Amino acid sequence: MLYEAYSNHDCLRETFDAALQEQQNIVLQAGSLQDPVKSFAESVCEGLQKKPRQLECRFLYDAQGSELYEKICSQPEYYLTRTEASILQQHANEISRETGPCHLIELGSGSSVKTDYLLSAYQAHYATVCYTPIDISATALKLAGRAIITKRPDVQVVGIHGTYNDSFQLFSCTSPALVIFLGSTLGNFNEEEEHAFWPDISQHMQTGDYLLLGVDLVKDIPILEAAYNDAAGVTAAFTRNYFARMNRELGSSLDLDHIRHVAFFNPEKSRMEIFLEFTEAQEIHIESLQKTFSVAQGEMLQIEISRKFHLPEVKDNLQSYGFEPVKTYTDDKGWFGLLLFQKKSLKSGKY
Repeated sequence: MLYEAYSNHDCLRETFDAALQEQQNIVLQAGSLQDPVKSFAESVCEGLQKKPRQLECRFLYDAQGSELYEKICSQPEYYLTRTEASILQQHANEISRETGPCHLIELGSGSSVKTDYLLSAYQAHYATVCYTPIDISATALKLAGRAIITKRPDVQVVGIHGTYNDSFQLFSCTSPALVIFLGSTLGNFNEEEEHAFWPDISQHMQTGDYLLLGVDLVKDIPILEAAYNDAAGVTAAFTRNYFARMNRELGSSLDLDHIRHVAFFNPEKSRMEIFLEFTEAQEIHIESLQKTFSVAQGEMLQIEISRKFHLPEVKDNLQSYGFEPVKTYTDDKGWFGLLLFQKKSLKSGKY
């Protein structure tokens, strides 16, 4: 059975504990997302006041955006999902044996399709498997939960509809735990955001817990750029849906026919940069906040970045936050990395 239990942020842990005791499959809503339209409006206004302008990529994932993202993952140019999935398929059993029995917590879980390799491995080795997916898309959580309980009725699923931060307070009550962060979602953070992210994770995880991190690795630029400019135009539809969502929810009155998807690799920052270019001047209205922003012809609004990594740098960086490398897995081409870390007591580091 899958149902929703709404919770204020302060009592989320108490509600989570109760949900685990009930042995049900539940999605809890954290307080931070109880007024998503207001949060969206405030985020857009903040982003449009920055110089240069940039929008938060987390709002790409409404119901339509989540559906389009799943289509992106099946495009022939988009190697990331299938490459990471193949690594998981090959090494899930080894990962489960390495960590021992633990509560699986996934940040930005999406459809949880790749995670099924881990669920299968943990079920094969341990009597009880608990899985907590965290995602900002309620639709993705509900669909994933239904799929999991249909295929694996013995897996206990308690999802969190919220941001990453909403889950941190739960780490102490789920230990021993494996925190899963796949899809190279880390690449969506700039360096400053990453520096704020890892201390939060490290401070809330318990010594001895594990972290499984997926990162996309630096490779030939044509391969990278093709992945974000698929021939079928699905990625372009995905990014343009951000502005379609603004029209639906914020009354922005944008002409989508004059907004163009642009994505290219920036070698100096080792990242893909994704923009939406206005091919003619327009005004963006935010009705609820009574704000209007003018956008010039040719202006590009950054909507997402996707940093690409080198494995030694990732390991060195995570060690400074108290994570000791345990195992590193890659595909035959060395395009993608899956790294298993264990949380250690932090004696010195970046924070």
